[in-house]
Amino acid sequence: MFSNKHPFLTAFSLALGSAIALGLARFSYGLLLPVMKEDLDWSYLVAGTMNTANALGYFLGALSSPMIMRKMSVHRFFIVASIITGCFLYFSGATDNTSLLFVLRVIAGVSSAWVFVAGGVLVSQLGTIHSSRSGFLLGIYYGGPGLGIFVSTLAVPFFVEWGIRAQWEHSWQLAWYALGILCIALTVVLIRPVTSIPAIPPKPMGHSGTPLQTYVPVLAAYFMFGVGYIGYMTFVIALLKQLGLPAGTINVFYAVLGLSVMASSRLWAQMLDHYKGGQSLAILNTLLGFASLIPALMAIYDVTLNTLAIAGIFISGIMFGCVFLSAVASTTAFVKHNMPPADWVGGITAFTSIFAAGQIVGPTIAGWISDGKGGLASGLLFSGLALLLGGLLATKQKPLLKK
Repeated sequence: MFSNKHPFLTAFSLALGSAIALGLARFSYGLLLPVMKEDLDWSYLVAGTMNTANALGYFLGALSSPMIMRKMSVHRFFIVASIITGCFLYFSGATDNTSLLFVLRVIAGVSSAWVFVAGGVLVSQLGTIHSSRSGFLLGIYYGGPGLGIFVSTLAVPFFVEWGIRAQWEHSWQLAWYALGILCIALTVVLIRPVTSIPAIPPKPMGHSGTPLQTYVPVLAAYFMFGVGYIGYMTFVIALLKQLGLPAGTINVFYAVLGLSVMASSRLWAQMLDHYKGGQSLAILNTLLGFASLIPALMAIYDVTLNTLAIAGIFISGIMFGCVFLSAVASTTAFVKHNMPPADWVGGITAFTSIFAAGQIVGPTIAGWISDGKGGLASGLLFSGLALLLGGLLATKQKPLLKK
């Protein structure tokens, strides 16, 4: 089997799915937000609500995933959901109606969660087959969104500029079309490797699973991660524009952030293999909190944009990129360490659902705060503090007794 002979290529193929689900379907919006906000005359609250809509869909998708995976193989589910995501990104370019865009973001969120939950189950199974490389394989999968961010940084400004030169009424629409087509193309590439991963036997109906109350601290910490990280990813580009950073430098910043996500697969692999409780998430949430506070405090204290200040901004992006999706990987590692394979779908779904709930709350609150006197800096300050709280909560999680 391909997955037995080529585990790293198989994990990379799965990572193309996570690139679709988060890198292209969600994080590309951070690049599109400033131009869409200006073109459609949105407030920051409305702009943030678009990511809330995506998170709402993500929440619904996470909840519905186990039911669908009882009726459809996880491999087919992963592939079909990737195609659906691409279609609805493409449709986002076909309208300038805010309400319809909201609905499209919800649907894209649903299918993104399907991709991410199914991919998490598949990479967990791949890690079981190659147990000595499990942490690294998880890291590759969760580094996929970094590839999506990097590609978005190249594609979105290019197609927005093309739309302007071609005198499109709304230049950002061309970027949505391109993102949708790219998702479909990546799905075609990943089909063969993904379908070679051995299937996990379906969990019997009526199985009680690992009780949720045994891992409440890490669930709460992950909720705060969802609240906090999404504020940074939604509004940091807008804040950097507000600070006066040139457009070219901002694009380089976002590309470097994406590359940092991709590089993080090896950086945290040993830690994810070693810690069985909430220690990994505690460390990662705390680092993310400090990374989020750097640009927020620079804006609050009106720091002059000299070489040192720009270096600080890039340190924030590199630090954030090297950490944030490893926080997601830490929850899959927690499930693998503490639950039997029959409970993996339920465990990953619980984490994905609480993550989505945090992302519903985060952009709305950050956007509402950003519309106030403190501006975007206050919104990012809120995000950073939420992440630090998440780090504290995760320290309370102990390893579970294995069954």
